[in-house]
Amino acid sequence: MKTKVLNFLTILTSLLGYLEWGGGESHSFLFQAEAEVFSKLFSNPTSVLHPFILIPLGGQLMLLLTLFMKPYTKFLTYAGIISIAVLLLLILLIGLMSMNFWMVLSTLPFFIVSTLSFRYQRRLHHKK
Repeated sequence: MKTKVLNFLTILTSLLGYLEWGGGESHSFLFQAEAEVFSKLFSNPTSVLHPFILIPLGGQLMLLLTLFMKPYTKFLTYAGIISIAVLLLLILLIGLMSMNFWMVLSTLPFFIVSTLSFRYQRRLHHKK
């Protein structure tokens, strides 16, 4: 049960990522950007075909799948977190390079929950 809670929290915290571009004139949280992606998915699918869109989205779908699976597989948890981390590490790097405190801060909840999830998975593995 704790695995499902951690996976759910990982999905939620991944949506808190904050993006800012154009000198601060344009900004968005990842949940807002994902809503836009889903709206364009049916009207203009080629506009959302980009690795930094598809890989994290696939990671979220993997984690979402683990919430409903009976025989739990830790591979989906690891793969999902790593897939999402690709985008959030990029946001963290850009935030650090541009000295944007909000971008850096927005990634911390995801990395904290992901670390807790990895540590919990390792403890589960070592108990067996």
